[in-house]
Amino acid sequence: MQQRRRVSAAERTDALREQLAILIEAGVDLLVLETFGYLDELVEAVEVAIGLADVPVIAQATFATDTHTLSGHTPGEVARALADLPIVALGTNCTLGPQRSLTVLRELRRHCELPLTVQPNAGLPRRVTPARFEYDIDSEYFVRYVRQLLDAGASVVGGCCGTTPTQLAAIVQTAEEHRRRSAPAGVTVPRVERSSPTPVAASFGERERLVVELAAPLTGGVDESVKLAEQLCGAGVRLISVAPTRSTRAHVNPADLALHLHQRLGVDTLASVTTWDRTIMALQADLLGAHALGLRRIVCETGSPPLVGDYPHVDGVWDVDSLGLIELLAGLNGGSDYQGLRLPVATDFQIGARINPGSHEPDREGARANTKISAGAQFLITRPVYDRDDLARLLDALTDRNVPVLAAVRPLASFAEAEYLAHEVPDVKIPKSTLSTLEEAGGNAEKVGIELAVELISQIRGMVAGIVLAPVVDPMGAVHRITAAGGWS
Repeated sequence: MQQRRRVSAAERTDALREQLAILIEAGVDLLVLETFGYLDELVEAVEVAIGLADVPVIAQATFATDTHTLSGHTPGEVARALADLPIVALGTNCTLGPQRSLTVLRELRRHCELPLTVQPNAGLPRRVTPARFEYDIDSEYFVRYVRQLLDAGASVVGGCCGTTPTQLAAIVQTAEEHRRRSAPAGVTVPRVERSSPTPVAASFGERERLVVELAAPLTGGVDESVKLAEQLCGAGVRLISVAPTRSTRAHVNPADLALHLHQRLGVDTLASVTTWDRTIMALQADLLGAHALGLRRIVCETGSPPLVGDYPHVDGVWDVDSLGLIELLAGLNGGSDYQGLRLPVATDFQIGARINPGSHEPDREGARANTKISAGAQFLITRPVYDRDDLARLLDALTDRNVPVLAAVRPLASFAEAEYLAHEVPDVKIPKSTLSTLEEAGGNAEKVGIELAVELISQIRGMVAGIVLAPVVDPMGAVHRITAAGGWS
């Protein structure tokens, strides 16, 4: 209100004219003037829009819970003020949920013969944290009022703040059902087929079928990582993956290291991005920056909080999990940010996700893998595989076998390490035969661990699009020995 007093009507119209001129020059087919709480500003915006070009204009006012605008005008007064202006539709959006929006719509209908539009919020927000709000309205309730909005004369229905893709999909279905029900007898309404866009599968050439994974080093260890990457390239590796570390100490961001290796050595890289302790706005900003600098392959991970002192069960802070990150990247590739606003240029990320063959809930893991694919994942990388049958079971659960799957293989360095992973790390399964073999190997366990990894690779090569070698000890030795034993190079 105070800021409004400082801006004259002339300044407002100049700002509107500049924005609308850019949109019209870009070739928009429709202008929607929405979320106007002051009637005079809405009238000004309509007059500017119709004065610039012959583009259809929809005008939408925002009403408070008392069904008055911020300027104190009723729906009838809004309708009368716009009655003589050549808009194609009049409506309301934001602030109110579906029930109060229905009240406003009915009042607009009493005073207006134009087509009506309505985009309610998903009810009232609930404050979860000082900086985060959630909307709890369920789709069934929302759709029930959408039917009433349509019956009350709404020509266009949608959603504003808090509405989810699921709710919007339900609105589309409800509107189509209403259209069919309202069609005159004898008139056939053609069905509009809608299908989810199929993600374009990422490509992995023959030279990229062996990937080596490096952990992001602690701050100051970049030179060592560059030297190691140079040696890997000399051994025939053409694609390097940079994984996050769970260390509580300061460490290099995986995406930054991947970019550094790509720019310094010219090697293709992919980077794991975790959502733990990151806001979606920060994630989006980092991803757009990485894309601008040349990083294209991203592996989406939820991440886990590092264990700290006396709080081993402390939970993490997430705006989104790996699934939400996949959806964010898919949206950026489609030309929209996480709010649905158009980007000047769409990205072309190749979107990866992690799947776990060792999960103790294989059915749930398979279902989640399929959900990730549906959300936009274009390739999948497993957690370390230690058993062929576990991998085969997960692959069989995938509904889209056109999505490339890369199997991570991690040579075990000792019986102690294998036993620790098998008994103390969640969702890791190591065959009893592997444990026995390593125990019997004694001091030769590291060599035997690499031999077991080579044998496993030979068993699964034909099942997957590539191998991600995730060595723990002596990575160069592991790479050379596996390559010499017939692994991909």
